[in-house]
Amino acid sequence: MGARDLTGSVPITTLSIVVLAVTASVIAMGGMIRIYDAGESCPDWPTCFGTWGFDVSEEEQEAWWDENPEEEDSRGANHRYTTFEIFTEWFHRLLAGALLGPMMFLLWMCTRVQSTNRQVRNAGLLGLFLIVWQGFLGYLTVRMDNEHWSVALHLVSALAFTLCIIWLLLARWRETDKTPEMMQIYANSKQRRMVALSSLGALSAVFIGVYVSTTEGANYGCGVAGISESWPLCHGELLIPVDDIAADSQIIHRVIVALEGVALLIASFTTWKRVSFEPESRRLAQWVSLATGVFLFNGLLGGLYVISYDPGTNSFWEFLSLLHLLIGSISFLILATIWIASREDMMAIPDGISS
Repeated sequence: MGARDLTGSVPITTLSIVVLAVTASVIAMGGMIRIYDAGESCPDWPTCFGTWGFDVSEEEQEAWWDENPEEEDSRGANHRYTTFEIFTEWFHRLLAGALLGPMMFLLWMCTRVQSTNRQVRNAGLLGLFLIVWQGFLGYLTVRMDNEHWSVALHLVSALAFTLCIIWLLLARWRETDKTPEMMQIYANSKQRRMVALSSLGALSAVFIGVYVSTTEGANYGCGVAGISESWPLCHGELLIPVDDIAADSQIIHRVIVALEGVALLIASFTTWKRVSFEPESRRLAQWVSLATGVFLFNGLLGGLYVISYDPGTNSFWEFLSLLHLLIGSISFLILATIWIASREDMMAIPDGISS
């Protein structure tokens, strides 16, 4: 089968859904790397200790450090990584570079061959740009030895790419008149601004959350005295002074989460209130309520992580941190998807309704 036959026969919607699934796997693997503190287990890029594999013995690591002393990371040249730690970083790169990248190129080609819709084509082109940008950020993260800001930027960029593919999928559904009923969301201009602001609030919470989890000692920023001293209070107080943004980033994160939670509760209440005289808003109310529930649940999950501290091992339940990251990302994506799906150019506005 030639390239033209392939790009003309692979359904854009099916390929978009597969790309979304692989993207979710890449993000989850990125979270795994952070949990196992393996972010520097491949100190070079795109190779790993100068090889294309992950089974690098301690002796081979020592030899590589001796040959490349300028590559010494924050742990020093004497630190040795396990095969599993190296595998997590290696597999993350494999998924992103060897699978997701080529799939996005194919998806872009499919949009050029199969679609005449401007939004579908623009989303495909933007997705191609973002996957290249994401690869550059991966390189930058390695070169910067996983600085907290670079890791957070890497995640935000991954979410932007995910949202781009969702946009492409919604636009293609509309082009082919196959938009699922659940995605036919009506919202007036005021409601869309509310959803847009809520999505930005959720994204801010995720960004600062990553900053907390990648900054040394920030997880202890509100203490480890358990409920309620460390959560929902911070050192037994509702608020504490922010003397150092890095060290006190946890309380900043909590304030953003609290404000976003209140804003979402208000948004959910007001959208349901409008349903009584504008039935077309029911699906919007359902989606906003879902986003609110997911976000509030994730807040409780974050609290559970804080109080999971075990003084015997001097550690937290790190799998909760991964869940916290993934569910926080989902809450943002739900809100951002609502905003895109409710655009006038994404669906027909019901008769008699003004925007």
